[in-house]
Amino acid sequence: MQYKNDTIIIREFTPKEFPLFSTLFENENVTRYLPYKTPDEYKEMFEKALSDYKDGPFSRWGIFNTQNNDFVGMCLARIFLDNPDQLEIGYTLSDNYWGKGLGTEVCKALVDYCLSLNHQKDIVAVTDLDNIGSQKVLLNNNFKRIENLKREDKELAYFVLQK
Repeated sequence: MQYKNDTIIIREFTPKEFPLFSTLFENENVTRYLPYKTPDEYKEMFEKALSDYKDGPFSRWGIFNTQNNDFVGMCLARIFLDNPDQLEIGYTLSDNYWGKGLGTEVCKALVDYCLSLNHQKDIVAVTDLDNIGSQKVLLNNNFKRIENLKREDKELAYFVLQK
């Protein structure tokens, strides 16, 4: 995925950008709503993203500030693990970029990307039940909240894009 507007660039990570990726997940504000992962698991996640670029079309990508190339966060599009008939999008932004409308821009870019693949699958997203900010972003992008998704250890807010 390659995307650029006046505010953000979404692109593949380079192998040397792992420190940016891992630092994002060292911030407790950022990880508050995410499942716990060890540093080794984040390293594996990053390595998988790099290998996914060759296999396409799904992966994790870096989000950068168009003005100064500052690292904003990461986003993903993938086959939804809970339902292979759906595509899942997700994003994690550095807390100094919260509340600036970037989540909405990233969400829209991910939806456009998924639609361009012509998979004819519903596009979904899940959030922690308490992650109101992310839920507002999804609602602003025409997602509709449906019944919560139940996983073995937790419930998540479950959103599907209204077609």
